[in-house]
Amino acid sequence: MGIPEFVLASASPARKRLLQSIGIEPTICVSNFDESQVKSRDPVLLVQVLAQRKAERVTPKFNSALVMGCDSVLAVNGEIHGKPANIEEAILRWQEMRGNIGDLLTGHVLIDTTQKRMLVRCQITKVHFANVSDEQIQAYAATGEPLNCAGAFALEGKGSVFVEKIDGCHSNVIGLSLPLLRHMLADLGYGVTDFWNSGNG
Repeated sequence: MGIPEFVLASASPARKRLLQSIGIEPTICVSNFDESQVKSRDPVLLVQVLAQRKAERVTPKFNSALVMGCDSVLAVNGEIHGKPANIEEAILRWQEMRGNIGDLLTGHVLIDTTQKRMLVRCQITKVHFANVSDEQIQAYAATGEPLNCAGAFALEGKGSVFVEKIDGCHSNVIGLSLPLLRHMLADLGYGVTDFWNSGNG
């Protein structure tokens, strides 16, 4: 079995960097899927369906490819949060999150166009947020970083200083669980190292 092209159906630079860090050079094909079309109060179902819709949107453009779709949300106190709409919303979110524990959920979908197979998974990581002051929250929101992130924080950026600890997969909080990806590739008959010499990495 040949090694297919690895396609990332996401505009996320963090997800691209994660793949590059393990030797996979993805082809970026942004789905532009309207996420407001999917509604669910179940965060696991929500991220899985959104990831699937994104992957399915770009799959017809490729003949022999492994298409990956991802979507992340943060659930705190039963509320589901994606990216904040503006700085004011980011501040309100952080005032709720501080001193609290949230579940960062990322839906992962792999579609193998050659085998006509699709895997759908979800990874959950617990995030313990520091009890930060209003001044620190406002300063962080003013950087603009929270506006690009599910849950209004970037673990790989300035937001890391306001996270006390995480329970579970670190890369999942950044946007893509690398251990889960390894297992999903294996389930489809691939090894992650196959992509190091395939022209993809």
